[in-house]
Amino acid sequence: MQQLIVASEALAAGDLTRQDVRRRFVKVHHNVYAPRGMALTARDRAQAAWLWSQRKATLAGLSAAAMHGTRWLPGDAPAELTRVRAGTAPGILIHRDRLVDDEVCLVQSIECTTAARTAYDIGRRTPGDEAIIRIDALLNATRCPVPDIAEIADRHPGARGIRSLRKVLELVDGGAESPQETRVRLLLIRDGLPRPITQIPVRDAKGRVVRRIDMGWPEYCVGVEYDGEHHWTDPVAHAEDITRLEFLAARGWIIIRVSARHLRDAPDDISRRARNALRERGWTVSP
Repeated sequence: MQQLIVASEALAAGDLTRQDVRRRFVKVHHNVYAPRGMALTARDRAQAAWLWSQRKATLAGLSAAAMHGTRWLPGDAPAELTRVRAGTAPGILIHRDRLVDDEVCLVQSIECTTAARTAYDIGRRTPGDEAIIRIDALLNATRCPVPDIAEIADRHPGARGIRSLRKVLELVDGGAESPQETRVRLLLIRDGLPRPITQIPVRDAKGRVVRRIDMGWPEYCVGVEYDGEHHWTDPVAHAEDITRLEFLAARGWIIIRVSARHLRDAPDDISRRARNALRERGWTVSP
């Protein structure tokens, strides 16, 4: 397993020589090195920044999100720290925020902002729909309730970006299991359709949950599924989709399937198909 090292510690312990460090590792930050060829993830960069701080800083923002298990984070974004006693360093973004004690927790012995505080910070600092996508992923990983984030916002009413955060919180949903699912949901809402429920359970005759639908409207038995590329190119996944769709159809569901191409080139068609299916099942637009 590839691991980051603190060079001075490895040398003092006799685990490595200076030649070993030069030959087998590359510098990430002062005194912090990664094995050559290691592709750094957001989590790796978070841990490297924490080591650079001599293990004294608190991880925040996307770095805290990475430690909480958030997926789909960019591996090349700067690490984010707060409560830093050191100076600055390339590739590290330092925030000078006030943290309340219950806004900090330990994740694998590393001090991080809690999931709620992390979402609060991401929602204030990240522009546009990217904030919703990042918080959706964080909530999906942690199951943090939205009211917990709103409670932190109420503690800091004058914080920069607080109005943007409140707008973001109206649209987040931890049921999204990919950025594209978030984008599809936002498209439907903004085109005037009722807000869809996410991760809808479908039960068999014995009442066991055997399937889940990405999003939809259970009262009308209309669902929307985002299918990644493998659904269209992988024969095994395609065969499973056929079985799945037949199962759902037998239980009265209309499923609107969406691909990356639909989302990119024909977003209006997605809304049109969903709207037509809802109307077929009796939905009418409220005055």
